[in-house]
This record gives sequence, C-alpha cells and structure tokens, in this order.
Amino acid sequence: MDFGAVVAVLMGTVLVNNYVLNRFLGICPFLGVTKELKNSIGMGLSITFVMVFASAITWPINNFILRQHELDYLQTIVFVLVIAAFVQLVEITLKKYVPSLYKAFGVFLPLMATNCSILAVTLENVRGDLTLGLSLLTAFGSGFGVMLAMVVFSGIREHIESANPPQAFRGVPIKLISVAILSLSFFGFSSVIENLFH
Repeated sequence: MDFGAVVAVLMGTVLVNNYVLNRFLGICPFLGVTKELKNSIGMGLSITFVMVFASAITWPINNFILRQHELDYLQTIVFVLVIAAFVQLVEITLKKYVPSLYKAFGVFLPLMATNCSILAVTLENVRGDLTLGLSLLTAFGSGFGVMLAMVVFSGIREHIESANPPQAFRGVPIKLISVAILSLSFFGFSSVIENLFH
C-alpha cells in the first residue's frame, strides 16, 4: 500500500466516516466522559487500543476458523467476546496504573465492552474483505477519529458550562445541539477528501 492510500484511509476513517459524528455509534461514552480533556483523551486512547487489538484478533479468527468451517453467522458473538476480553484488560491496567482515570471513567469503561463502534469496526473489516494490514489501519484511524471527536467536544463542553444558555437549553438539549453542529462540520470534510484524492 502506498503512502497516498494510507493517508486516504486515515483521513477517511478519522474525518469522513467518523463513527461518532457521522455514523452515530458509540455515543454513550462520547456524551458521558467528555467533561474533562484528560478523560476524553484517556477514553479515546482506550477505545483506539481496543479497536486495533480486537481487529488484530478477530481478523484471523474470522478468516482461519469461522470462514473455513462456514460459521460466519457466529461473527457477532465471537467478536463481542474478544472485545469484552480486551476491555477487561484495559480496565485492569487502568485500575492498577492510572486509578484516577479509572475512577473518572466510572460505568463507561465496562460499557465499552458493548460499544457498538468497536464492534462495527471489527465487523466491517471482515465483511469488507480487507487485508489484515488494512484492517489494522482502519481500526487505528477509526479509534483516532473517535478520540478526536471526544477531545473537540470536550473543549466545546467547557465553553458551554461557562456560558449561560436559556433555561430550556440547559443540560442535555445544549449538548445534543452542540453535537449536531459538530457533526455537520465533519460532514464538510467528505467533499474535500473526495477532491483531494481523485
């Protein structure tokens, strides 16, 4: 794969096909953990780690075991188990080495085991017949895209909390309106990237 293709895949997964802002998957930790920049970065890195390593394990499991024995219908169940195992690994590691971040994640860390954006990446990689290298690159770009969305929204939330919106917009409504506007800004990248690589 040449450098241009790598850049195209990364820009596509990070900006154009962002799982949170374009496909609206994995919204729970996105809305729950983005109060502080540190938590957003930590959760984004954790999601990226799980996406990459889950893709690295689910690809050979799918290609060498499930497809060989015509068990493709078990993909979702097997992939959820792999993702849950990696989430447990991340949870144990954070609890031991970064307890403050572990406490900040709260309930959202165990929920990452059923994070639909992580499952979607692994399923799309194998159903799209991507190579292992391209699957890992796509998973990394997708995870980085989720982290970018969380970091940007974290900054927006800091400004929202210091502002004084009308009573009807306080709380969840202003967050959802902000996410919608942020999502629209990411949709603008699709035409830029199409013209850049064609």
